[in-house]
Amino acid sequence: MTDIELARIAAGSVTLHDARRKVRWSVELEPFEIGVYPVTQEQLGELLGETASAPRRPVTDVSWLRAIRFCNAASEWEGLDPAYTFDGEEVTWHVDADGYRLPTEAEWEFACRAGSTGAHYGPLAEIAWTSADGVTTPQEVGGKLPNLNGLFDTLGNVWEWCWDLLDPARYRDYRVFRGGGFADDAHSVRASTRRGGAPRMHHDDVGFRVARGGFDAVDAAQGWSAALDRERAAYDGPTPPGWTPLR
Repeated sequence: MTDIELARIAAGSVTLHDARRKVRWSVELEPFEIGVYPVTQEQLGELLGETASAPRRPVTDVSWLRAIRFCNAASEWEGLDPAYTFDGEEVTWHVDADGYRLPTEAEWEFACRAGSTGAHYGPLAEIAWTSADGVTTPQEVGGKLPNLNGLFDTLGNVWEWCWDLLDPARYRDYRVFRGGGFADDAHSVRASTRRGGAPRMHHDDVGFRVARGGFDAVDAAQGWSAALDRERAAYDGPTPPGWTPLR
């Protein structure tokens, strides 16, 4: 399989924002690794035995569950402990495993920002494929400038699945995707923008990048915890205006 290039991200903190509950909180992160590029058609095709029509473009039309299965397959290929186990479509993350996995939402935003505090880590035209470029498909990875972590395409080109639930009280099992896509404008292509979809959903502008890093915990790591998911699922406050109804 074509190598998955990873960047080492040092420990640090990032502030996340939940618009529905109108809360902000800081997450302390341990060091981890994350893909320099989104997973490409070539990488997915080689591992899962499929033909890649555009090898260097980020893979799209891939569901969250398929992204999870890719992570496990990549781990097994390299002799690493898979990060996930399945019970039907119920996925458990074994946070101490060293295999490939999806980044947590906190890891993704911290890696994307690379020390920046604004909506973008540089001039959008130079770092991200967006609607301003007039393209109609995802573009080959690495075509714009990277951030200071050496990561390409975290903003624009394709949205990227993360591990975390979007809002379990309102959207049940929907998982987060981040970063904006080639058809989105500057309002959506921001380091803090959150969107999401059901685990089986797939979209022509949503892909993913992988992460690695195991932690000394059972059901909590890098800003995520099973306990917090349960707490969020129990929230019964108002929904912000303009939120899309659950389909």
